[in-house]
Amino acid sequence: MTKIAVLGAGKIGEALLSGLLSAGRSADDLMFTEKHPGRAEALEKQYGVEGLDVAGAAAKADVLVVAVKPQDIEPLLDELAPVIRPGTLVVSLCAGLPTKLFERRLPDSTPVVRVMPNTPMLVGEAMSAISAGSNAGEEHLSTVEELLTAVGKVARVPENQQDAVTALSGSGPAYFFYLVEAMIDAGILLGIPRDLASRLIIQSAVGAATMLAEGGQHPVILREAVTSPAGTTIMAIRELEKHGVRAAMLAAIESARDRSIELGRQHED
Repeated sequence: MTKIAVLGAGKIGEALLSGLLSAGRSADDLMFTEKHPGRAEALEKQYGVEGLDVAGAAAKADVLVVAVKPQDIEPLLDELAPVIRPGTLVVSLCAGLPTKLFERRLPDSTPVVRVMPNTPMLVGEAMSAISAGSNAGEEHLSTVEELLTAVGKVARVPENQQDAVTALSGSGPAYFFYLVEAMIDAGILLGIPRDLASRLIIQSAVGAATMLAEGGQHPVILREAVTSPAGTTIMAIRELEKHGVRAAMLAAIESARDRSIELGRQHED
């Protein structure tokens, strides 16, 4: 069995460990690193997975999943470079960081696969996009797909699309949370208690997402089905258009893409 080490057991790293265990992966084939001793102890107790330092994980693992924050990548790569074994697959979950950064800092021929997951990984509903570095082949992509399908869905994309993917699906859940928050506030403004407004909007969001995922229809068709002539919905849509909500969303996602590009450039030589 492939042995996997998650380097950085924050929320995303923990979600991956949990998902792999739920999918039937043995705890003996998993390990993690965590710089906070108290959290490391808690994770070991909860999941039965061994916590190690970077050198220990690199000595045992066939796949190293890097799940640290982008600003923490330099010291991690400094620590990893002397101890990584030849042929070990490196999987980066770090937003904005290109595979060439890892290839430049790690030994020659190290296979690297870049991944942009999102936080629904915490509930097994992630959307992850994966891209191969210059040393990674079909077998490496297949390995990463197998790992990530334990916590959601996976798509292959060219690496030059990863910054756009980061802006769309990586940050995407935050846009939906923001919209739901605004709709709940609107319900309160209209006199509906917060708890009831939350229930109404959250279930509406779940139902709408299910229709999008399972119905196979374009969102325009689904929206038009709710929009009767001279009805309540078209009045609301008119206000959204008047206030430039569509244009604001386009600009917001473009800005997120630009920030992802900037994060990668901060680590260029």
